[in-house]
Amino acid sequence: MAQQDPSGIRGPVCTGLRAVALDRLLARSDDPEAVNWRDLQLGDTVIVRTRNSTYAMRALGRNHFAVSGGWFELHGGSPQVTRVNGCTWGGSAIRCDLVASPGLFLEFANGVKTTRISSVNVVRAPVSETTH
Repeated sequence: MAQQDPSGIRGPVCTGLRAVALDRLLARSDDPEAVNWRDLQLGDTVIVRTRNSTYAMRALGRNHFAVSGGWFELHGGSPQVTRVNGCTWGGSAIRCDLVASPGLFLEFANGVKTTRISSVNVVRAPVSETTH
């Protein structure tokens, strides 16, 4: 029999599953510490600490990064150049504009997915005083 579950969706009630509305997920990702790849300048470094690892990601432009640490250090040395797919909440929904945000999971274009992000810091590249 069709019933209404707590999410407001009518249909068979699924026990043991927790439905979360997308707007609630998006609100949780609007952390002031979240880093959008469009806000980074060439040479900026994003330091991401996860439950298990620390990553240093130097911005190369157009969402490409030279990534050191964590999985990259253990598999082929670092830095390795890759893109960031975005951040997830642990499932398949992804924020493609985010490089990192505390509480979320970082996903790289090479398939690497981190454990939950605990902190994010951006180290700005020095500004050149010479004109090119």
